[in-house]
Amino acid sequence: MSNLNNIGLDKDQSKKLSDKLGVLLASYTVFYQNTRGYHWNIKGKNFFELHVKFEELYNDLFVKIDDVAERILTLGFTPEHRYSEYASDSLIKESGKVVDGDKAVDEILDSFKALISLQREILDLSDEAGDEGTNAMMSDYITEQEKLVWMYSSYAHNV
Repeated sequence: MSNLNNIGLDKDQSKKLSDKLGVLLASYTVFYQNTRGYHWNIKGKNFFELHVKFEELYNDLFVKIDDVAERILTLGFTPEHRYSEYASDSLIKESGKVVDGDKAVDEILDSFKALISLQREILDLSDEAGDEGTNAMMSDYITEQEKLVWMYSSYAHNV
């Protein structure tokens, strides 16, 4: 029992999960800020439509950032909070100022591709660890984001 954390999971497996969740937290944080930038700076004929969609997306990312940080805490570890660390750990890189809606949508699709891949890795790790909480979270995120990929791809005619 000494190798179990407070929720009954193996500490070593929980550490691996926490580390991957830390990368996810960093990636979500950079994606969130990129999306805020798209929302603020978008111009052109699709401004009204994309401005609203980008706001919906960054509001959802804001919730996920908190959920992932709290999951790291639940596993018994401390989530990173420094943006400098997020920038270096994130799979998603900071975007430049994007005013073109098509470019913003392409960057969003690239970000979702990276997130979904990472979340599948976390899903596998959480399954091996018997961590139903993280498993359910990742499964829900993947399902939701796969639909968003389809929708943004349809908008961009990348289907």
